[in-house]
Amino acid sequence: MISQISGKIKKRKPSSLEIDVNGISYEVLIPPAVMKGIDKTCLEDGSISLITYHYYQMDQSKAIPVLVGFLNEIEKDFFEQFITVSGVGPKAACRALTLAISDIAAAIDRGDMAVLKSLPGIGDQKAREIVAKLQGKVGKFALMQDKFYGDISVGKENIKEEALSVLLQLQYKKNEAETMIDKAIKRNPKISSCEDILNEVYRGSK
Repeated sequence: MISQISGKIKKRKPSSLEIDVNGISYEVLIPPAVMKGIDKTCLEDGSISLITYHYYQMDQSKAIPVLVGFLNEIEKDFFEQFITVSGVGPKAACRALTLAISDIAAAIDRGDMAVLKSLPGIGDQKAREIVAKLQGKVGKFALMQDKFYGDISVGKENIKEEALSVLLQLQYKKNEAETMIDKAIKRNPKISSCEDILNEVYRGSK
């Protein structure tokens, strides 16, 4: 199972990236909500690291491997929750997630059918099913504010504060969050952004 991919962006498409990994190119589907943060995350030479959801799409008698990319584990966690709704597969979820994940989660939590029905491929019945399945379960994602794209030029103390703010919004206790951040930086001293810290925190918690 491919859980992460790191390489250089070779080609961009409206809904996917082609990433070169040591001469081998992989096509990675990217939800629109995630695609908006790509430019803030990749380096000047096009290098990028994505958390991936790996599944097999059944096509007649064969199984086709498919990768879906995310900038951090929190986005992936929401995606995995979203596809637990009956009839919402990975590809449908990729098309539907056009708004910020925090906005979608907030709409689910308050049962806002109008917002959910504005998502591509989500009609009235599917919106009702999403609310029935996920309401009360995705509140922490509504608090994300979607500010995971720290500027790599800011000082480490600033990105620690940014990461702490995100973890507090996700309902971690302050002492617990500070410990998680310190351990993440100790494990990976080359961390240079809030996103790096959050990814390392989630790796360490598994």
